[in-house]
Amino acid sequence: MEYRSLGGSGLKASAIGLGTWAVGGGPWWGPTDEAEALRAIQAAIDAGINLIDTAPGYGFGQAEELVGRAIRGRRDEVIIATKCGLIWDDSRGSPFFNLEGREIRRSLRPDTIREELEASLRRLGVDCIDVYQTHWPAIPPEATPIADTMACLLDLQKQGKIRAIGASNVTCAQMDEYRASGRLDVCQPRYSMLDRAIEQDILPYCLQHEVATLVYSPLEQGLLTGRIGMDRTFSPGEYRNQIVWFKPANRRRVLDMLEGWRDLCSAHRCTMGQLVLAWTIAQPGVTVALVGARKSAHAVENAAARNLQLDQATLSRMRRDVEALGQPE
Repeated sequence: MEYRSLGGSGLKASAIGLGTWAVGGGPWWGPTDEAEALRAIQAAIDAGINLIDTAPGYGFGQAEELVGRAIRGRRDEVIIATKCGLIWDDSRGSPFFNLEGREIRRSLRPDTIREELEASLRRLGVDCIDVYQTHWPAIPPEATPIADTMACLLDLQKQGKIRAIGASNVTCAQMDEYRASGRLDVCQPRYSMLDRAIEQDILPYCLQHEVATLVYSPLEQGLLTGRIGMDRTFSPGEYRNQIVWFKPANRRRVLDMLEGWRDLCSAHRCTMGQLVLAWTIAQPGVTVALVGARKSAHAVENAAARNLQLDQATLSRMRRDVEALGQPE
């Protein structure tokens, strides 16, 4: 496994990281088999993955609790990345969305950040969080200035409760504001070969300013593994229904493209998902690809993607094919 620097933090993370959004379950992902989720997390660590990304908002704390149980006795083997900024059962912050009868609100106020941090420490069973990230930017009516948020994070860092500071789902201008107050080590944007918008701004910015990127959804919720065929259907509340590439006409085009890469899979003796992940972490500016796994076999498979060395001809061919897809209908 290749390990890459997370900004100026001194931390080195595996190029493939484990994402735990789906582990939180709920209506977007369906029930979680806790025993299998624990095995998946432990299998990922055994396979060389040392970065585990989670958040309080993943299942109202369930994902953090499962991560905490899985790493018990193995704390020194992992980099724990979690987040702040989404709260529930609270009147502070700004309304964001409703889920399972609860109103989720965005808040990057110093008081809610401090409360969230203590709750995450308890759920994870640790005394320090390695990478602490703001989950979403603050919005009106409580649009806390980034300087105030950053001052709080820097104080928590000074206290030894967090090691590195990150920001998820932010713009370059917002990163400028974070960096004006202190060191920003990590940015977490959405990125896959089907959603390459950040190649125009975020990735070059992070390269220039030595900010590591933890990109999420690199397999487009499993579509880019080639295992989700045309006959697969999803219940009305599932998250995949919100992704335009899952519409039948678009899905057909993606599956046809993947079928054209069977020779590459054969040549590299890899699965389609591993091929796509290897392409992803080879892109300039991508530090870590966060990949979800609720089954141990999938966690091990994803980790092995780092063993693939794709030559420039292969990388270019895959990019040409992806670009030929154009925009989803």
